[in-house]
Amino acid sequence: MPDLVKIIAGLTLGSLGGALFHWLSLPLPWMLGALFVTMVASISGAAIRGPTRLRPAIVAVIGVLLGSRFTPEVLDQAGQTLVTLSILVVYLAAVGAVVVPYYRVVGRRDWITAYFAGMPGGLSEMIELGEAKGADVPAIVLAHSLRIVLTIGLILIVFRVVLAHKLGGRGVGVAGQGIGATDAMLLAGCAVLGALVAMRLRLPAPTFLGPLILSAVVHLTGLTTSLPPSALVIAAQVALGTILGCRFQGIPLASLARAGVLSLGATVLTLVLAAGAGLAMQATVGVGLDQALLALAPGGLTEMGLMALAIHADVAFVALHHIARILIVIVGAPLVLRWF
Repeated sequence: MPDLVKIIAGLTLGSLGGALFHWLSLPLPWMLGALFVTMVASISGAAIRGPTRLRPAIVAVIGVLLGSRFTPEVLDQAGQTLVTLSILVVYLAAVGAVVVPYYRVVGRRDWITAYFAGMPGGLSEMIELGEAKGADVPAIVLAHSLRIVLTIGLILIVFRVVLAHKLGGRGVGVAGQGIGATDAMLLAGCAVLGALVAMRLRLPAPTFLGPLILSAVVHLTGLTTSLPPSALVIAAQVALGTILGCRFQGIPLASLARAGVLSLGATVLTLVLAAGAGLAMQATVGVGLDQALLALAPGGLTEMGLMALAIHADVAFVALHHIARILIVIVGAPLVLRWF
């Protein structure tokens, strides 16, 4: 099948999965529904593909959406943030000390592969750094891809069963309806200009972080209070879920099962450490445990930000800690590896 037909098939399946999850009133329906259905189809060998070339535009939309949650009130929390970021640094060191040896001993990976598979950094950054050091790249891809999927699933279980959150399937992006022409141009400028500047500055995940930072600036300064249109946000979530689900295309089921069990253990270990750090945040500055878990969970920044929107948590708090996590790991991981 031509690639375009495979992409259309993937997006069609993703849209049907999102619609099904929305009808069932499941949390984050458009992204998780698309992810689940396309992941099952990919593992089954279906001829589908995700719109990977559109990913920069997709994450830019979500970056602008999450940046819109940086309201002027966020500046009043500066003192609290210094404390929670200090806890974050200790937590990251603990994750590295526990999960990296886990991949070496239990997963029987070489030390370099275990290091970049176990460090809680971004997927693309860990692949790039690991490849430069001679690591087993497919093992790193599987470890981080499964970590994101498993984190989303486990966090949903914790929120619904343990923390008794009523997670519904609506609420992400609806407030963006009825946006005016001036605000639309301003938000579009945040997406385009933010991505270009971030790429020029060589920031990690530039097409996401750039729009998020610029959107945060225009919302913090009160230039606009608008959000991206609801239909655009839904389309971006479906496309993102489809891309994540199609990552499992062509992986033998036996290899996926082995990697899944290994990644489940690593994810549970990390979430236990995240819960401990979250309780420390709650005890020191009074941050809610649900919000702290989302800020520390080893899921992607985009995915955890959307989940924060779904439960009406402080998206700015969650996004800030994930940005700090990525930057700390990118800068610190090569330095620690050199010493190690």
